[in-house]
Amino acid sequence: MIAEVIINRTAKKLNRIFDYRIPENLEGLIFVGSKILVPFGKGGKLEEAFVVALKEKTNYPNKIKEIAKLEEQLKDEQIALAKWMAKRYFCNVSDCIKLMLTPGSRTKNKEKRIQDKTINTIYLSKDIEEIELDIETGKIKSDKQKKIINFVKDNQGVTISEIEMLTDCSRAIVNTLIKNGYLEIVEQKIERNPLNFKDTETIKKKEKTEKLPLTEEQEIAYQKVEQKIEQKQYQSFLLYGVTGSGKTEIYLQLIQKALQQEKAAILLVPEISLTPQMLDRFIARFGKEEIAVLHSKLSIGERHDEWERIKQGKAKIVIGARSAIFAPVQKIGIIIIDEEHDSSYKSEASPRYDAKEVAKQIAKQNKCPLLLGSATPDMRTYYFAIQEQNQEIQLLILTKRANQSSLPKVQVVDLKQELVNR
Repeated sequence: MIAEVIINRTAKKLNRIFDYRIPENLEGLIFVGSKILVPFGKGGKLEEAFVVALKEKTNYPNKIKEIAKLEEQLKDEQIALAKWMAKRYFCNVSDCIKLMLTPGSRTKNKEKRIQDKTINTIYLSKDIEEIELDIETGKIKSDKQKKIINFVKDNQGVTISEIEMLTDCSRAIVNTLIKNGYLEIVEQKIERNPLNFKDTETIKKKEKTEKLPLTEEQEIAYQKVEQKIEQKQYQSFLLYGVTGSGKTEIYLQLIQKALQQEKAAILLVPEISLTPQMLDRFIARFGKEEIAVLHSKLSIGERHDEWERIKQGKAKIVIGARSAIFAPVQKIGIIIIDEEHDSSYKSEASPRYDAKEVAKQIAKQNKCPLLLGSATPDMRTYYFAIQEQNQEIQLLILTKRANQSSLPKVQVVDLKQELVNR
């Protein structure tokens, strides 16, 4: 079996396909989307590459080399998206693929890659009955050793520092129990979750946890998008609503509908809109276990762990800035882009992509609706939405505030006339 690969280099002349043979030990493990190591160039130095196609034969049977190692796996849809982006934005396929890799694993230097965060925890290494027998027979005489054993029995998985603080015993005593085979150290992975500090119960007391009744305009908008979620069909919508018209409540209820269909959701917001208050509203409705957050203020370790949670299907709702559109979400049911007019959705660094266009491609791949929301929509988006012959974007309008409050009065003042009147 032959793999067609793209070398992970920025040089334009390397933005082409190279053939490599799949060795027997990797057959059945390498697919389209695999990140691999291959010998490249005269010196045979190992370089990162991405598999973009598989085939039975090559035109260069005597010249091709073998793949050296398998590193990471992407999906066929991600490779297809990267190819589309490379063509649309005139950039290397490898640069587009790197946007879809786990944060912290994109550097070629393995020593600089982010590793799982682990802590050493303490467990009993013998049955408690056996340990109690040793206490009765006098093998364990120290009161402090007995105190530590009783504490660990009731709190398996504590750290040594917690034992020191809560039992008022020294590390040396813990080490003695480990040496004598009564306790053992177990290394455990811990998630760097940026929402860990959030107290769900406190948030639920402040925010409304139940869905709010929709106004007539909200209900019409909701039902049109909901229909596409149920039918598993792609359709773009522009939700044009005045400030305070309840766009966020529509987002919340549509996301809830997607979850009921055993689907996931992506919500993109401008970086400046990722406020604690906005996150609190989603946590109150769905709980923080369902939500993953991705934005530039997170540490690389936090972004790495959030990406892994999404990939494993632990988080069903992804909320983030522009780059969150590339998160490895399983079974997307809806994509929502709030404040769709915001210029931050366009990347200024290579590859210079537009997150709205990328979201459209992903929505088409997943056969799900794409909802663009704004009180001041982008001129181009609005133009296409109001064209009767263009069914690419359907226009949904909210003209009234959800709480029935009146809009502020606006008066146009001619400043030239004001000066004349003085």
